[in-house]
Amino acid sequence: MSIEIKNTREITQEQVLELYTLNKWSAAEKPDILYKALMNSEELVSAWDGEQLVGLGNAISDGYLVVYYPHMLVHPDCQGKGIGSKILSRLQEKYKDFHMQILVADGRAIDFYGKNGFEKAGETQSMWIYKGKEH
Repeated sequence: MSIEIKNTREITQEQVLELYTLNKWSAAEKPDILYKALMNSEELVSAWDGEQLVGLGNAISDGYLVVYYPHMLVHPDCQGKGIGSKILSRLQEKYKDFHMQILVADGRAIDFYGKNGFEKAGETQSMWIYKGKEH
């Protein structure tokens, strides 16, 4: 497997939907909105095995001080092979000097982000109004 990391928006809605469906993310139930959201992110980084989309991460930012990483997905058959770390590394090339890099992690993702330099934010408590069901 030869993985190429790209900063590109040349991703079809069908490719996005397949990745989200395979990962059982509820955003796949809103394909048009999901696709628009990703295409309007400040940064969109993807991982490719030839023509197959095998990973994706995005960033939303004020452009100067704060960045939020809302989505990071890797094809289930490709997880544990460093693809997520490569996507995150590419995102952090742009945002490494920002005052605050934020994300929400649960389940196995907590260990992944911990290995990639993130830590629990003091005594903060994650809060949200969430319409999904996978968490």
